Amino acid sequence: MDLLTGRVFGSTITAMTSRVSLVAAARSSAALAERFDDDRPLDHTGLYEIRLAAPALMPLGAAELRYCSPTPRSRATGDALGFAPLVQPALRDCDMGRWRGWTLADVTACEPAAVDAWLADPRSAPHGGEPLLAFILRIGGWLDTRPACDGAIVAVAEPAVVRAALVYALKAPPSTYWSVDVGPLSTVTLTGVPGRWSLRLEAGVR
Repeated sequence: MDLLTGRVFGSTITAMTSRVSLVAAARSSAALAERFDDDRPLDHTGLYEIRLAAPALMPLGAAELRYCSPTPRSRATGDALGFAPLVQPALRDCDMGRWRGWTLADVTACEPAAVDAWLADPRSAPHGGEPLLAFILRIGGWLDTRPACDGAIVAVAEPAVVRAALVYALKAPPSTYWSVDVGPLSTVTLTGVPGRWSLRLEAGVR
């Protein structure tokens, strides 16, 4: 079978298209206080923002499959929205090695050359953890291995995970990762089949 053409023994079939909605976890700190590989729980602002966003996001809980990153704030966001998500280790944040728990300002002040190398080369890992390219491919691998289902799929994930999924799905250069801004509780939907994904923008007026 050719997944790109859908041909089997001279016949044409329609491949089942998956619909995956990714919801960025609510905040656990102010933007400037965000730490690499952060595992802190939701703060008061994050809980308040979930209550405000709940009417728009809770319908996603009707998805046939519901997942989340293993971080406390991702799990708490999914639970607060009524998703009862299944934790997916593959959706963990990028492994930042010895930089884990540091802010970008902290690292830049202590290791400016290492930060420059990390930003310039997606294959580098001066922190001793996971290179950006490997992180993007890991998230893409999770996306490509979702089970085919008639219903939708929803996953609550760290903003970095959502950014990586977008870069992979759009087949964009890894450097595009740095140009994607994913705010808390923002949502993107990807549709397609393994290796062929499209970004779906929902209509604002129905």
